[in-house]
Amino acid sequence: MTESPDGAPAADPMGDPLYREAVVDLLGVIGYGELAAFDRLAEDARLAPTLDDKLAMAAMAAAEFSHLAALEERIRALGSDPAEAMAPFRTALDDFHVHTSPADWYEGLVKAYVGDGLARDFYREIAAQLDHETRDVIVASLADSGHAEFVVDRVRAGIVADPRLGGRLALWGRRLMGEALTQAQRVAADRDSLTLLLAGGVGRPGMDLLAIGQMFTRLTERHADRMTKLGLDA
Repeated sequence: MTESPDGAPAADPMGDPLYREAVVDLLGVIGYGELAAFDRLAEDARLAPTLDDKLAMAAMAAAEFSHLAALEERIRALGSDPAEAMAPFRTALDDFHVHTSPADWYEGLVKAYVGDGLARDFYREIAAQLDHETRDVIVASLADSGHAEFVVDRVRAGIVADPRLGGRLALWGRRLMGEALTQAQRVAADRDSLTLLLAGGVGRPGMDLLAIGQMFTRLTERHADRMTKLGLDA
């Protein structure tokens, strides 16, 4: 059992049914996000110009799928069914991918690096407010699969070969940012439980409006850093 700041034993947040429900929701949206990313990357691999690129994209897809097992295990440990936990988020996430379907190989790469990176940053921020068991599972599932260098190399090489590509991909990156924020707002509006994870609860501190504003500032800064690494303007 953890201790509160004053040294007294902290309440077990899992004793709060609203907290448990919120955690299952969070694990569900992350889990379906991983499943959708796997499906999308496998499809985007068809756009790859070379066999090496196709293999790299397939490896990225496999890495996304490999993260699912631990998330499903944690959902079951909390007494819920993984498929049922993921189902409420299917429409919102599928719509996001439909609205951000890449037109070519380079847009697919930027989406995999920038779009997925933004989502991971957001979920890590929420996970920081959770019990350590759930936090550890989420952080591990959002770990970099080691393919960032591949994406950066390919995008930068493409811009060198065709400087006009940079402007188009910069616009694409900004669109992804906007669509991702819209998706996050839609999910939060549909599931009040996720707001609970930021606001706090039994035995847990929450985030006030200032802290939430600072969180979104950090998300924006990390997005800009990724765009810069790709050689694009945020």
